[in-house]
Amino acid sequence: ADKINLIPQDLFAELCEQVIQQLNHKIPGVNTAELCQRMQTSGIEINIGDLAKIANILSFLFSTAARNNLSTEELITTLGSAVSTLPKHALQVIRHVWNEQGKSIAVSEDARNMATVGQFVDMKWKLGVAMSSDTCRSLKYPYVTVTLTMADPSGQITDKSFEMTIPQFKNFFRQFKEMASVLETV
Repeated sequence: ADKINLIPQDLFAELCEQVIQQLNHKIPGVNTAELCQRMQTSGIEINIGDLAKIANILSFLFSTAARNNLSTEELITTLGSAVSTLPKHALQVIRHVWNEQGKSIAVSEDARNMATVGQFVDMKWKLGVAMSSDTCRSLKYPYVTVTLTMADPSGQITDKSFEMTIPQFKNFFRQFKEMASVLETV
């Protein structure tokens, strides 16, 4: 509640909107890194871990409310009695967002029973050449750096990077071609 109190109403509303969009599968996850950066730029002392926890709490709150078909008033009454430490502006935002978009959350039986795995968002790659190092003057060693952007089950977006030699990249590429050909037959 102390960390939520630090977040201005407009940024808290944006966080709630992103959580609702993620629950509706319109976006793969909440971009906590970008939101945290914006908050820190505006002078709010919050770290990405705390913001991710708040996003997880909101996701749990909205999905539980959807699962139980709570009206806006039932949700706010439950929140008011259970969590008296929530700031007033946060309750107002939750009320508004739930009133506007709460019914849009699709909680099908299949969605509830699905295994929680991450979701692939984006992939970037670049070709590089290591020219030299402190132990070797002339490397001229080509490599490929791949950065995968993933949304974990809680919706937090993270980047995972790795490097491959050219033979490793060729094998990686061959496997992608195999997947593409299998997908074409489906």
